Amino acid sequence: MHCDERETARLAGVLQVEVVYEGFLRMNAPDNNSSGLLQDKPKANRYENRSTDPDDVAAKISALIAPKARVLDIGCGTGSVSEVIQQLTGAELVGIEPDAERVAAARARGLNAYEGVLSEDFLNEHGPFDSIVFADVLEHLPNPAEVVLLAKHGLAPGGSIVASVPNVAHWFVRTDLLAGRFDYQDVGIMDATHLRWFTRKTITEFFEHCGFRVTALDCTVNILLPDYQRRKPWKWMPPRARRQVVGALAKSFPALFGCQHIVRAKLQ
Repeated sequence: MHCDERETARLAGVLQVEVVYEGFLRMNAPDNNSSGLLQDKPKANRYENRSTDPDDVAAKISALIAPKARVLDIGCGTGSVSEVIQQLTGAELVGIEPDAERVAAARARGLNAYEGVLSEDFLNEHGPFDSIVFADVLEHLPNPAEVVLLAKHGLAPGGSIVASVPNVAHWFVRTDLLAGRFDYQDVGIMDATHLRWFTRKTITEFFEHCGFRVTALDCTVNILLPDYQRRKPWKWMPPRARRQVVGALAKSFPALFGCQHIVRAKLQ
């Protein structure tokens, strides 16, 4: 196959990815995936959290981004994580989000947020980026690899993707399964809008299958999970003690006590 034929085939593949991805999000916004699983539709701002706690997701992601980097936050939501990334790294950040209500909230923060879905035209216009962030986004997509492969085209040389995903092998989920329960919630690991589920092993394999090399793998603690407020013995612990105990357990056993997996992946 000649070079021009290969380029035509590549562009056709990218176009197909864009059509599938945009069609899914436009017709079936991620929050609609909870239909029939919850009594009420999840609130758009349910993950509003500007925490700079070093064990929380925004700080963990920021630690994997170089200072003053150009960053694209895909599915930036209300911009709470984006704002912390800017604050901690001094990044030049661009966000993109399909939900109009969330985009308005992100812009109210002063963020450079666009309403829409990722496309090659968007990457050509605004890229390249040193880091592309998927902060708890991949689990909401029917085919997350399509979006990651599209995002590849927006990376600068030496750039990386930084992603967070819920840990479905968390001890909350494991103990519930032993009891025959798999109950959906409006927030957290068992968020009813999740379509994909990841463990420490499968998120690493996912990026490797997409042609990346995982260069960092971490986890969050997140003692604000609703389950910590209702399960014994955790609900009896003062927040500070709970934070110390769960933090120590997550450090020693990240696959069991980590709330989210944090990954940095570079092109092979």
